Amino acid sequence: MFRRLIALCLTVSLAAPVLAADPPADPPPFRLLTSDVMNALVQPRHLKLGLAGQAGNWAFADYERRNLQGIFRRWAAAIPDYQGQKVADMIQVTVAEPLAQLDAAIKAQDAKAFKAAYQALNEGCNSCHAGTGNPQVVIRSPDAGAFPDQDFTPPPGN
Repeated sequence: MFRRLIALCLTVSLAAPVLAADPPADPPPFRLLTSDVMNALVQPRHLKLGLAGQAGNWAFADYERRNLQGIFRRWAAAIPDYQGQKVADMIQVTVAEPLAQLDAAIKAQDAKAFKAAYQALNEGCNSCHAGTGNPQVVIRSPDAGAFPDQDFTPPPGN
């Protein structure tokens, strides 16, 4: 045990100069990758949209639909090309129509139309994943909340 502690101390003391090194004067800019955008920005909004629609919280569903559209728009501006394809074109082909269908379903407060439009959105996402060489990324409708700190039921009077 004592020998392991000594070895750990030596390792840390030898690494200390490396860890204390000054950062480069001009570090390279941090750039989001498409996978970062999908995992950190798109997927949570997509999930919350589904949960809000399932709960019939139409105001929140519309809020998340608009946020999701905004993220897609900003993604196309920030990373205009993905694997030789225009991101704006990919968005137009795969999710623009389902998002328009979701808009109509939310405005009509039509749960059945929402469910169909949300499924179409999932299919659009999955076709994009498959078309870009990532068929292992499969999106589906949520069957459980991933946000235990958020209530998706509509507030009274809505």
